[in-house]
Amino acid sequence: MEFKKREWPDVGDLVVATVVGITDYGAYVRLDEYDKEGLLHISEVASRWVRNIRVFVREGQKVVLKVLRVNAEKGHVDLSLRRVTKREKKEKILSWKQDRKADTLLRSASEKLNISFEEIYEKAGALIEKEFGELHEGLEKTAKEGVDVLLKLGVPNDIAVTLEEIAKERIKIPLVKVKGILELQCTKPNGAVLIKETLLKAQEIGESRGTNVRIYVVAPPKYRVEVSAEDYKSAENALEKVTKTALKSVAKIGGKGAFEREK
Repeated sequence: MEFKKREWPDVGDLVVATVVGITDYGAYVRLDEYDKEGLLHISEVASRWVRNIRVFVREGQKVVLKVLRVNAEKGHVDLSLRRVTKREKKEKILSWKQDRKADTLLRSASEKLNISFEEIYEKAGALIEKEFGELHEGLEKTAKEGVDVLLKLGVPNDIAVTLEEIAKERIKIPLVKVKGILELQCTKPNGAVLIKETLLKAQEIGESRGTNVRIYVVAPPKYRVEVSAEDYKSAENALEKVTKTALKSVAKIGGKGAFEREK
């Protein structure tokens, strides 16, 4: 959150920065989350010798850097690019984007309610962050589960309702996917029709709120089952329901079946 962000980062923090100037000895950057300037020395750009720093960074580029030293009295922040792993970079960029989005959603709610950002942060944002650690996580949960998530925290009803509306409108809930192969056989004259009915029944039973089941033929008698849900637990439960229903149903019509999970 921009409103409650610390004035200076701590040593070891990952920060998102914009390159504002390049010299022979390094690059000057603006720390986007702190509105401070820092230095990326050429020795901290890469693990190998760097002849031309512009091969690695350019003016206007967004970079993820690690804080090496902070001198608030002199206004100096020393940073490193070479000490940031690919995973750290990916996770930091995602977190930064989520923070910015959450900040925007809160500001949209304050404008819609005609109250100041400071007021809505105090009455809602601070409570959400205290409970979930991050504002975006709390708003995402609100988008999934509804206004009660906020009301239980003590967020005033009018603010909670407005935040729920905005969160559901603008936050796309990420889905996870699990899948496997069903092999179903029935030698009866109308076996193909019976198997189709079996799969439709299994699909219907597997689907629930927030869960999507897709079954399609790979090559008879093999059918791929794909289940998408908001979390792995829900997806796994749905996949289990689908496969058990299909295997039980095909056995009842005198056929046989098997299931193999795919990674």
